[in-house]
Amino acid sequence: MPTVADPIHALYHKITWKLIPFLCFCYLAAYLDRINIGFAKLQMQDQLQFSETAFGLGAGLFFVGYILFEVPSNLILERVGARIWIARIMITWGLLSACTLLVTSTTQFYVLRFLLGVAEAGFLPGVLYYLTTWFPTHRRGRVIALFMIGLPLSSVIGGPLSGWIMSHFDQMGGLRGWQWLFLLEALPSVLLGVLAFWALPNTYHQAKWLSAAEKALLQEQLRADDSHASHSPRRFRDGFFNLKVWMLGGIDFSILLSAYAMGFWMPTLIRNAGISDTFHIGLLTALPSVAALAGILLIGASSDKYRERRWHIIVPFLVGAVAMASSTFFSHNVVATVALFAVASAAILGAVPVFFSLPATFLTGTAAATGFALACSLANIAGLVSNSLMGLAIDVTGSSAGAMWFFAGSLVLSCLLVIALPAKLVNR
Repeated sequence: MPTVADPIHALYHKITWKLIPFLCFCYLAAYLDRINIGFAKLQMQDQLQFSETAFGLGAGLFFVGYILFEVPSNLILERVGARIWIARIMITWGLLSACTLLVTSTTQFYVLRFLLGVAEAGFLPGVLYYLTTWFPTHRRGRVIALFMIGLPLSSVIGGPLSGWIMSHFDQMGGLRGWQWLFLLEALPSVLLGVLAFWALPNTYHQAKWLSAAEKALLQEQLRADDSHASHSPRRFRDGFFNLKVWMLGGIDFSILLSAYAMGFWMPTLIRNAGISDTFHIGLLTALPSVAALAGILLIGASSDKYRERRWHIIVPFLVGAVAMASSTFFSHNVVATVALFAVASAAILGAVPVFFSLPATFLTGTAAATGFALACSLANIAGLVSNSLMGLAIDVTGSSAGAMWFFAGSLVLSCLLVIALPAKLVNR
């Protein structure tokens, strides 16, 4: 005999399958275009004679453009709708990523990386804000986890794929393997961007695949969730000048310090541990991402089940910090390096969906759109810091150990910011 909960479960099951797989593939394509620079580095750096510092700076300049345009981009998305704006973001970043194959100097490299950041700005916070208009608070941890598996999948798929492209297409048609890498891996972004225009309804009212009864039930569910946040800030200034949003930016900053270090520099670290074949490097970089995939799904589901957020961030942070710091003692051991980064990836990236369920627990409307974007903007300063610091550390000391200890310490310190968030506010 059907229960009262059955129609609600069926409704959210339907919405999840209509939206999340497509958005997940979009995030996969976005992150692939963001981190494939780490693989291109294996050939590109020698051919173009870039120093480690110059390469790290160029990789990091992506985040300057990303940070500057994050909030404006999300405010535009709220105004014009996700369908048009996400399509625009994906098409422009795909085209700019492909243009990287034309780079011949550090100046060109810096300019293109900056423009790529401008193009992609707003995608992640835009999707996160978009999901708040479909799912109530207590369902967002798991849903965001499902969306964000695109991040580790980009390495699970992209690692071996990037290694294969670089080894098998090198010198074909007069192009080096790294040039083919940028060209071929940009195509999915452009194609998905075109599809987004038809695949994403701006609101549930425009979803042709929902019946009138389903729309009414969804509206009832969202209104019930809004009643818990009836006094939540809704204006731009409430999101921008909110201390808790800036605290969230600090927490995410520590996440991204480690995440980008692993995402951009993992191929180099594995090569330094003794592996030279690009295809084998690609396979090994996929293993920590498989662990991250498991961490994201398990931690996100657990957080929703127990309606607890803070300790589902703190414990993974501490585990990830220990793994990051320990990796410095095994830099010439491939098995230990991959294993420790697998633990770090599972823990640190596993906490990300829980973290991104927090802003909408105390913000709504324009304030939520602003808060998501501002937290992401502040956090993505880590991209510039992480890449520049890693490149500088390797150039100056010949080792990434100093940078890794700094990243681990940042995770530990950010636990204090998590504790400072009121449990009654965020645990729902």
